[in-house]
Amino acid sequence: MKKSKIRIFAFMTIIALLVLSACNSGDGDKEKTKESTKESTKESTKESTKESTEKKEDYEFLSIMTGGVQGTYYPLGGSFANFIKEATGINTTAEVSQASAANMTALKDGKKEIAFVQTDIAYYASKGELMFDGEVIDNVSAIGNLYPETVQLVTLESTGIKSFEDLKGKKVSVGAPGSGTYANAEQLLEIHGLSMDDVKVQNLDFGESQESLQSGQIDAAFITAGTPTGAVEGLHAVKKVFIVPVEDAKADELIKKYPYYAKEMIPAGTYGMVEKTPAVSVGAMLVIQNDVPEDLVYKITKAIYDNASKLQHAKGKFIKAETGLDGIGIPVHAGAQKYFDEVNK
Repeated sequence: MKKSKIRIFAFMTIIALLVLSACNSGDGDKEKTKESTKESTKESTKESTKESTEKKEDYEFLSIMTGGVQGTYYPLGGSFANFIKEATGINTTAEVSQASAANMTALKDGKKEIAFVQTDIAYYASKGELMFDGEVIDNVSAIGNLYPETVQLVTLESTGIKSFEDLKGKKVSVGAPGSGTYANAEQLLEIHGLSMDDVKVQNLDFGESQESLQSGQIDAAFITAGTPTGAVEGLHAVKKVFIVPVEDAKADELIKKYPYYAKEMIPAGTYGMVEKTPAVSVGAMLVIQNDVPEDLVYKITKAIYDNASKLQHAKGKFIKAETGLDGIGIPVHAGAQKYFDEVNK
């Protein structure tokens, strides 16, 4: 009997030890599973971070959409491309384009990354107005304001055109349909009681306008660009240029209806003119696709504004960090905002 009790006790002890061992083994497996999951999560996070970093470094090439070679955008774009390449190591080039409206469309379609654009055109695009009627462009944001772009009504002294009213029935270049220059021409004609139907419209770029004025094929041309403008300087080299003035009262009327305009004075001596000439202007700005990473846009913005004093073009003196956010009518990219917050604090 006593031996039987001892055997039962021994058997129960063995069972208890086996159960305890199994429990400990289960906890161990759970711990191993936890550790395995933890390591897997770490690896996944590493891979995710790696992929994110790779996307930020994914730009081997950047394009800056400018305008015609005879305008202001193109030479400045070439300098900006050099600044960006030096700062980021990314091959960057300035490309000839049809300027503002076409540039906004190119960025909208994801074909290019950076572009020059007039502030008024960027505003129209963001609202889906005028040449962007019903087509809101919301994947583009601002890098910053650059300089004033003067709306110049260029003619030759030999034409006898001295006022906007003198344009009636004349052959006038108004830029490409849907361009910023076209919109400026239309609005200035309107303020002076005219429309596109009152002139013989010629849709020419700046270089073509220069050649056509020089050869007498057209009588006047609207050119919206920073002064002095290459095309007009080229014309002045062979002909006597006259810039039709915008009288003060008409400028006030224009600004009241279209508040993105500002009064401008073309200095005496520009294009050989003896007296200063009153005009109006819109702003020139740089825009960029929203999905370009913040850190890269920060470097791009810094490269441009920190080096603006090195620019040889006359408009370089206007490009300053302290005025970089002036007149911006669309959202500013977070990377650009970071730069301006740092330098303007």
